[in-house]
Amino acid sequence: MNKKNLKMSYTTLLTVIENNTCIITINRPDKLNALNKDVFTDLDNVMDEVIRNTEIKSAIITGAGPKAFVAGADITEFAGLNKDQAMALAQRGQDVFFKIENSPKPIVAAVNGFALGGGCELAMACHFRLCSENAKFGQPEVNLGLIPGYGGTQRLTQLVGKGKSMELQMTGNMIDANEALQLGLVNHVATTESLLQKTKDILQVVHNKAPVAVSKIIECINTAVVNDDNISGYKKEVAAFGECFITDDMKEGTTAFLEKRKAIFTGK
Repeated sequence: MNKKNLKMSYTTLLTVIENNTCIITINRPDKLNALNKDVFTDLDNVMDEVIRNTEIKSAIITGAGPKAFVAGADITEFAGLNKDQAMALAQRGQDVFFKIENSPKPIVAAVNGFALGGGCELAMACHFRLCSENAKFGQPEVNLGLIPGYGGTQRLTQLVGKGKSMELQMTGNMIDANEALQLGLVNHVATTESLLQKTKDILQVVHNKAPVAVSKIIECINTAVVNDDNISGYKKEVAAFGECFITDDMKEGTTAFLEKRKAIFTGK
């Protein structure tokens, strides 16, 4: 197995490259991996490295310890904030999560345990999600007299529909892994022991596809989910199709299909 550490080190993250996948583990198990300023700084920086590093083809975000992916934001940092400071806090979180969502390389959440509040929002910012059998999801901010601030009102609605999103956010109730699967919030449920390996296996399949095409799929789907009428999404798809059409990978893929062999993509 090919494992390698990243060049940069992080105060709140554990990182390793394994078979071209960067495994990012939020490492605050004593705080149930709660998101604080340092975690956001590290996530911001590690995403820059994931995007920049040509050895990395994808990334997995998970949490340290057996209990939680991320159990929420670090509420101790909320004390004493005024309105403008609170808005800046929310904007910072959204900006980092937008960077994850718009990464040209696949970023997948392996949700091991609680994904609540900011943790659920982090998972939803990833391109798709797998979870363990003991996973719990929720947006309980209403219990603090708040609403989700890192994109939760928008992404949860996109993923599970308006009615269920309204219910979950108004009640603050949690859902388990099976309901998350039924609602389409997660793609697969695995045992705690097999979760990370199953996530890696899916990404290894993606690694065999044309990288430019994969990045354009991400770009077009992200456009589709943020436009009500989807007009610009269709236009984006036409442009991206044309951009893929002139790549070496497209020529290789079509030639390999006609020659009845496996394509060898280079990302060019």
